Amino acid sequence: MLDLVPAPGAAAWAPPAQGHYPLGHDTALFAHPGTEGVAQWLRATVGAATGLPLADGTDAGLDGNRVELRIDPDTARELGPEGYRLVVDGYLVLIEGGGPAGVFWGAQTLRQLLGPDAFRRAPVDPARRWSVPMVAIEDKPRFAWRGLMLDVSRHFMPKDGVLRYLDLLAAHKLNVFHFHLTDDQGWRIEIERHPKLTETGAWRPRTQYGHRASGLWTRTPHGGYYTQDDIREIVAYAAQRHITVVPEIDIPGHSQAAIAAYPELGNTDVATAPLSVWDTWGINPNVLAPTDSTLRFYEGVFEEVLGLFPSTFIHIGGDEVMKDQWRRSPAARARIEELGLADEDELQSWFVRHFDTWLTARGRRLIGWDEILEGGLAPGAAVSSWRGYAGGIAAAKAGHDVVMCPEQQVYLDHRQHGGPDEPMPIGYVRTLEDVYRFEPVPPGLAPEEARHILGTQANLWTEVMENQSRVDYQAFPRLAAFAEVAWADLPAPAERDFAGFEARMTGHYRRLDALGVDYRPPGGPLPWQKRPAPDGDHAALGRPIEGAPPNV
Repeated sequence: MLDLVPAPGAAAWAPPAQGHYPLGHDTALFAHPGTEGVAQWLRATVGAATGLPLADGTDAGLDGNRVELRIDPDTARELGPEGYRLVVDGYLVLIEGGGPAGVFWGAQTLRQLLGPDAFRRAPVDPARRWSVPMVAIEDKPRFAWRGLMLDVSRHFMPKDGVLRYLDLLAAHKLNVFHFHLTDDQGWRIEIERHPKLTETGAWRPRTQYGHRASGLWTRTPHGGYYTQDDIREIVAYAAQRHITVVPEIDIPGHSQAAIAAYPELGNTDVATAPLSVWDTWGINPNVLAPTDSTLRFYEGVFEEVLGLFPSTFIHIGGDEVMKDQWRRSPAARARIEELGLADEDELQSWFVRHFDTWLTARGRRLIGWDEILEGGLAPGAAVSSWRGYAGGIAAAKAGHDVVMCPEQQVYLDHRQHGGPDEPMPIGYVRTLEDVYRFEPVPPGLAPEEARHILGTQANLWTEVMENQSRVDYQAFPRLAAFAEVAWADLPAPAERDFAGFEARMTGHYRRLDALGVDYRPPGGPLPWQKRPAPDGDHAALGRPIEGAPPNV
């Protein structure tokens, strides 16, 4: 049995049955035009792990021991640009892709076939003889959008950690990295024309530990941000792995960090007290003022964002916008009347439509959380459907593109088990099997409506993820199950072979071990992963601070 994750569309043993093709120091790597980047990646990863040089092949070596990478028009027609064929027989290892991305995903499969040690950074046994099982694999993704959203606003992840997560996405054939860069609790991207966004907005003096009802606080200041060069590096690193980075800049809600840096962005006629970067969780009442100066400010922000991110889609958030300030603000009420709008929902729609038009004029597309449906959806906008399926269904029926990411199924910050030893919990219990049985296309859509489902993504909100180890614990192994749902053309949820997936995960856990992933083991958390006792070190660090505000 091949323990490949995600499972390929079709796989069979190539003759001779269950034989192996040797790789050695004489193995040449032939990179045909358009595949040079994949060859570079193979040498940097598989070459480093195996100690094999994988030297450039020449025409004279076409009969020798070799790995060939090729873009094939027939594969493109039959399997699409991300599809590939991988054939290992008695003559060579051949990866044919419909495009460079297809060749890259085929190379990821080759790495899995080599075994867990191919995921290490240097050889474990320099004398080891390497070989690849003789197989014929034909494979293509079900969805074009196979994503992970990582929130770095609630808890900042340093650049090296982000690069590591891009490698983990690539290893699971995920191709969209939704980068949640701004929120009430921190602004994480350098904007040169507005330096206070990071000077002030990137830092908070303390942080609530656990859920907002916990009453515990850490007293260490928290923050950080990515310079524009950091962002350029992240985007380039992702592109080398055929991953698109979609940035999110939240408007008009989830904006307290920005308002703390530039108070004039807020509704100053009803919220006059100075604001700091928010140090707790939940839905924040402080939203952007619907003024021309706010629009100009964020146009300047987005101009710099567009210069850094080449992605077609730009995410503007748009979720959980509390409208109480707009209802109480004479200036906001006057703006509603001036624009001829019915209410505050239409005011938010006006805000979103402005940036939809602005982005469209620059060759980009707006995407936002499903609340942007309220008050009328901008013509070119796409929807991230997070509050269940309903928003995505409504958007698809109205002819809008949709990314399905319902919190009830694929919010990986939610706990994996209800046991008392699990780390500080939040949300629903969603097991590995629950994620594996998630179906991104809701029933009842007509074929032309279902075509608007671009794909799916899992979301990692980091309120309770204070470091990389905890992010790993929440993401894995469930992200592996999600990756199979996003890639493979699986049966209906009730008919899926979860037992077979679990069996393949036995080998995949060893790959995650080699990659240093702190996943949740099948038997439950390891001692250092368990929730601390009430009198443990974490509780001591998180004692309520004298004079702390009440929980909201």
